[in-house]
Amino acid sequence: MSVTLVVAIATGIGVAALVAVLAITFQRGGAEVEARLVALTSTGKSSNKPTTTSSVTNLITRDNENISSPIDRLVSQHLNLRLLFEQAGVTLSVPNFLATVVILGAIGFSLPMLAGLSVGLAPVLAGILALLPVCWLSMRRKRRLNKFASQLPQSLELIARALRAGHSLAAGFNLVAQEMSKPIGVEFARIYKEQNLGKPLDEALEAMTHRVPNLDLRFFATAVVLQRQTGGDLAEILDKIGHLVRERFQIWGQIQALTGEGRLSGIVLLALPPALFVAVYHLNPEYVNLLFTDEMGRKMLVGGIVLQVLGALVIRKIVNIRV
Repeated sequence: MSVTLVVAIATGIGVAALVAVLAITFQRGGAEVEARLVALTSTGKSSNKPTTTSSVTNLITRDNENISSPIDRLVSQHLNLRLLFEQAGVTLSVPNFLATVVILGAIGFSLPMLAGLSVGLAPVLAGILALLPVCWLSMRRKRRLNKFASQLPQSLELIARALRAGHSLAAGFNLVAQEMSKPIGVEFARIYKEQNLGKPLDEALEAMTHRVPNLDLRFFATAVVLQRQTGGDLAEILDKIGHLVRERFQIWGQIQALTGEGRLSGIVLLALPPALFVAVYHLNPEYVNLLFTDEMGRKMLVGGIVLQVLGALVIRKIVNIRV
């Protein structure tokens, strides 16, 4: 075993162990905070939906975790990962997420040398594996926001019917929390509990629009705030917003059907170069290694990656029609 291989493996293990120790150290005390919040938010009544109550408690608790963590403060200066975790509906912490990224990067850096492949593949494979948690988080976030958007019209109509029946707006929020599933049930249950803890409704709605970046939800929050200040028939406004959202989803479905061929073509064109690279490397590794050993080959490889990214952006711009 070469000295370079031993140094690479030792470095990867050392970095992974260091990040794991830091993550465990900075996460102490979270259980005590959660216990206090459970005691504060407990109403003494049995809940019909314990899953929603537990989710709301976890969401509120997450705002108080790792506030004093140096890692969290350092990362939050450039990227608010805690907000992304809330939007994706995951219970990870910043140190654990960073530890996962570093460990996967170290594994990707060590695999080519352990398998006897070209050393030039190490940084490429390390970058790909390190980006896997980011891609997973992005997909979870997108899926959750899309599900929230699809549930919003029904929840607005539910609140409007509750208002016509003589219930208060807070009772309408509680009705949505009880009748609707995740994620919209959890978000409205959080607003309801925040009001019970003394938080003004305007601030609770503003916090929800910050957690869920949805334009229709922003319309709903603005309508509620204006109605509380100037008066008016809030039920009728909510019915109109719900109808508008349903019409927008119908148009969006038609656009998705019309642009389906373009999106499929883009997927094929973007997947063809990596698939061809793997096939050629399997058939003739020396032919592909010129891209990493020769200076002109490295320039061509970088140029190909840049053009691949530009092509993906152009195809996305063509098929992504906002409604």
